[in-house]
Amino acid sequence: MKKSLALLSLVALVGCSEVQEIGEQEVDAREGESSVPLAADEAVEGGDLVMALSQEPDALDPTTARTRAGRMVFESMCEKLYDIDAEGEIIPMLATELPDYSEDETVLRIPLREDAVFSDGTPMDAEAVRTSLERHLEHPTSARSSDMGPIEEIRVVDDHEIEIELAEPFAPLVATLSDRAGMIMSPQALDELGDDFAQAPSCVGPFALVERVPQTRIDVVADPHYYGADEVHLDSITYVIMPDHNIRAANLRSRDVHLTDTVSPQEFDALVDDAAGEVNGLVLDSLGFQGLTLNIGNVDGTGQPPGEIDTVVAQEPAVREALSLAIDRDSLVDVVFNNWYVSACTPMSPISTFADERATDCPEHDPDRAMELLEDAGVDIPVEIDLTVRNDQDSLRYAQALQASVEDAGFEFTIRPMEWTALLDAQDRGDFDAILVGWGGMIDPHNNLHNYFSTGAGNNYSGLSDPEIDEYLDEAARTVDHDERVELYGQAVERAGELNNIIVTYRLSNLGAAHESIAGVWFSPDGILRVSGAAFVDTEAAEEEIDIDELDLGDD
Repeated sequence: MKKSLALLSLVALVGCSEVQEIGEQEVDAREGESSVPLAADEAVEGGDLVMALSQEPDALDPTTARTRAGRMVFESMCEKLYDIDAEGEIIPMLATELPDYSEDETVLRIPLREDAVFSDGTPMDAEAVRTSLERHLEHPTSARSSDMGPIEEIRVVDDHEIEIELAEPFAPLVATLSDRAGMIMSPQALDELGDDFAQAPSCVGPFALVERVPQTRIDVVADPHYYGADEVHLDSITYVIMPDHNIRAANLRSRDVHLTDTVSPQEFDALVDDAAGEVNGLVLDSLGFQGLTLNIGNVDGTGQPPGEIDTVVAQEPAVREALSLAIDRDSLVDVVFNNWYVSACTPMSPISTFADERATDCPEHDPDRAMELLEDAGVDIPVEIDLTVRNDQDSLRYAQALQASVEDAGFEFTIRPMEWTALLDAQDRGDFDAILVGWGGMIDPHNNLHNYFSTGAGNNYSGLSDPEIDEYLDEAARTVDHDERVELYGQAVERAGELNNIIVTYRLSNLGAAHESIAGVWFSPDGILRVSGAAFVDTEAAEEEIDIDELDLGDD
């Protein structure tokens, strides 16, 4: 495969990886463990865990939150009606059983725990569940409403049972209720705080918020109201915000933090191998996708009707096709990510149970054909594109390699680094030509495809509106037959490849790490590092005090 000298000069190539078979698909991947198990007799009771987050979470409000880092914090604070186990199966959490469906699949009855109490001391009941679900549906800035489907009414059956009535069957609903749409908030806190709920969130969970210092840390402590309090080992968790990969790794080596949600693929081997067994690496394949979101219609913000964008990328589908052909996906993954990530072309992960061969159908890298398409379209060459990118080492490294790799095909990128939360705001507003960002992925493909490609959906940052893809995705959500959904999602993936509003270029491997003094941490299949059941397995480490104020957080 041809690689440009400019691309190769950025980083040294690594050796070829083995091929790992997942389901019926073969994808390039490197193997690793996704958990550090905790034996019952190993746990040391107590201790203050320090976890490094690679991103600043946005608002800690389940209704409006969008970030992966926020989901990491919610894991310890806000339980959901349903959860996902290590095998990817949906299991009850605040609900006590999977829903009982009516014969026509339009009414779901959900029984609830009777011992759940919010962190403010008020009991969770069916009315509280209805209040939260209705807020997720109706709040004007909700990021959940498009996830929840055609809900017509939420009814209280009795103190500990609710009923959800749908206008039509909606297959993804239970999976949706295993994420933020299923998080239940204290009605008392909602009444007192309203839109300021994130300032003092109260949910049912093993831990409760004590303090948040923006850009610095989030402190949670074990909640005595929690129904499973006797199974919680830690006294507290402090999430420290450390955007710099090198600083996170250095703090982990020195045991100034105990674990981190993200390790750079450039750093992972050295961190795990050089720590002489003191650091356990955590690896899990991703259900999400990464790549270039191109603004083709987002003029008034996400969720608003699309408008006209006056750029050749937005106006000319052939230019977007040319850009996809210009990208040497395999070489970029090998060079930039040390072959820990996987090249990709579609938003459907091949490890999904809804994937078929179309999930890995990738156009060949063809810069000559890309140049022909640009010439046939009659556009000025080079095609100039502003590329907004998160201001961190890996994102910038990838953007620079991408910039170099597409020059010969007639494209010229101007890289615009941006702080993470500012990038998210710009993405929402449509204030970009192209943005290098992605999605961590969820179990049901509705949340990975519908939210990004359907007209008016909450994560449709490109402003796409296409009746054909809307029809495929809407029908897939209405269909409960698994094989029919596979076929419909396959058609949607094919259509997405024609539209190129999002040019998928790679798929992450979730890479985390934990010091050997910690066990009971694991990556769930949706890429969230679970720590609420963790414990120290070293008494000295559990008793050690870390001065958070003295940590190097990597601030400028």
